[in-house]
Amino acid sequence: MVKVRVSNKEESPVMDNGGYSGSQLVHHFRSVLDAVKTGDRGSYDELVSYLHLKRNLSPDEVAILVTTLKALSGAVSYIDSDHHESLLFAVSKMSLWNYGTEVMDALLELITSLAATNGKYIDWCLEMLVKHFVPPFNIYDSLDNENGINRKNKVLSRVHAALKEIADLVPLAPLRLCPIVVQNMPSVFSYDREIVPYVENMLKLESGAIGETVGSTVLPALVDRLLELDVEIGWDGILQEDTKGIFDMELEDIIKFVEEDENFDSMPQSELLNRKNFQDKKVVEKLDNLIVLALLHLESCQSSGRLGEVFDILLHSFQKTVLNAYKSKFTQFVMFYACALDPEGCGVKFAMVLADMFGSDVNPPITRMSAVAYLASYLSRAKFLSAALVTTIVQSLVDQCYAYCKLRDSGMNPRAHQVFYSGCQAIMYILCFRMRSLMDVPRLKLQLLNMPMEAIWKHKLCPLKVCLPTVVVEFLRQAKAAKLFMASESFVFNDMLESDLSKAFGGMDRLDMFFPFDPCLLKKSESYIRPHFVRWSKVRTTYDDDDDNVSEVSESGSEVTDDDFVDTNTKDMIDDDMMVTVEDLDFNPNLNKMSITPKNSLKHLRMPARIRPSTSPESL
Repeated sequence: MVKVRVSNKEESPVMDNGGYSGSQLVHHFRSVLDAVKTGDRGSYDELVSYLHLKRNLSPDEVAILVTTLKALSGAVSYIDSDHHESLLFAVSKMSLWNYGTEVMDALLELITSLAATNGKYIDWCLEMLVKHFVPPFNIYDSLDNENGINRKNKVLSRVHAALKEIADLVPLAPLRLCPIVVQNMPSVFSYDREIVPYVENMLKLESGAIGETVGSTVLPALVDRLLELDVEIGWDGILQEDTKGIFDMELEDIIKFVEEDENFDSMPQSELLNRKNFQDKKVVEKLDNLIVLALLHLESCQSSGRLGEVFDILLHSFQKTVLNAYKSKFTQFVMFYACALDPEGCGVKFAMVLADMFGSDVNPPITRMSAVAYLASYLSRAKFLSAALVTTIVQSLVDQCYAYCKLRDSGMNPRAHQVFYSGCQAIMYILCFRMRSLMDVPRLKLQLLNMPMEAIWKHKLCPLKVCLPTVVVEFLRQAKAAKLFMASESFVFNDMLESDLSKAFGGMDRLDMFFPFDPCLLKKSESYIRPHFVRWSKVRTTYDDDDDNVSEVSESGSEVTDDDFVDTNTKDMIDDDMMVTVEDLDFNPNLNKMSITPKNSLKHLRMPARIRPSTSPESL
């Protein structure tokens, strides 16, 4: 028999089949709650005491707690926040993580009943459930073992089921839930053990029964948080460097080389410090973990046939926040991966939206420049995009720039014609990566040769003198090898130093140097991106000596496919990436001034016979 003390003078036996029945106990609790309004708090205070957490509850104490919670569930209409504040406070301090399943179920029954009975407590109940998204610190480390995982599943499955039940009982609850989830989201300064499980549950909520309602809120909130973390990783210092090394190396190769170096133990202390300061950055780790969660969620959405609708939400969020966030370095790879999962749908749509944003005069110049920078980097790096799509968009960019030239008879003015120059640089950058693959397909080669590019480059606006020298030189070199037009023969680039003209067109935010899909330096996230990503070291340029691939048709006799975009001979060659040594790098241990661009990497007009991958943050 379990005894529940209800006053100082009596004890009431409670049994499953004797003593107070369930309805009698509910009636009694109603009386206790009602009596508080008249000043009689004796029984009420004892009732509240049952709810305060005690360590290592005995079976009898568990039974009392369960009985109390169930009886309160039947008396929720008598609970008044003005008179029963201590009761609500005691309930709010209870955590499912601290109890067994019996108490969990009884507590959730109380929360659900309270939400359904009185609309004024809906927000309180929803917040009570949302706070369970993050396990208490004292048990977090134990959640990795089998028992911990089982415990975690028991708690969180019940939390999400309760949220679903409340949404069924109170139709407006999902709308009330959205701001609560966003407001309780851990900040960028929180620990991994707080924000990672919270985001995991946010995404579970989005993919659940009420995801259609909450998705449009929680997904943009996640993107915003990723962006906040992203901009915390400061690379301001690199804008002080010259940009001569865009095609020299890619940071992903440096990191890989660093991690695989067998001589780690014998490295100089300064070099170890460089690596440690980069890899130990908590914000980098945190961002990496969160992006991986987002990528896994996208895979889940693809499997369930929801990727299209989720992509539309992410695309709207991207246009609203990420697009014009100049310092964003990694957040955009969530969009990249969504496109990789659905090339024909999301992949094409993303490219077309960016192209339309660049072409729309309604958008401010900064937006149009950002859009075309994203477009150029995306078309260059996305292995999953067809050569036909790339050609179509290049044609559109060329037509727009050519139309712009025909309406202007003035000379160079980088600030006045920023959008035009950004379009020109986008064309050149895309063709640095794609020219060979397009020229290998006869119909695309013909389309490329018929584009009025030469008229653009020779126009008085002089885009070849304004755009980034490294991009211009590489483009002209490939154009000359491909006999794309005669401008490459007549144009002489006097020096490799970045000109003030380029800086002027880029503006304060240096959009001339903004290539958003440069290699992802987040170790875990990069492993998802890698199979879909074009690395510069693997690009077949028009000036490469490639005797085995000179034909315009593949071995099967068909036109060259996009698979041929990657150099088929690279497997027989020493990988360029391993030719980069740490001694070649200016690797400042301070992330805020991080630059690995070789100081003397490009001393001459001619590029190396085989160009190494591009320098990440500053290349675009």
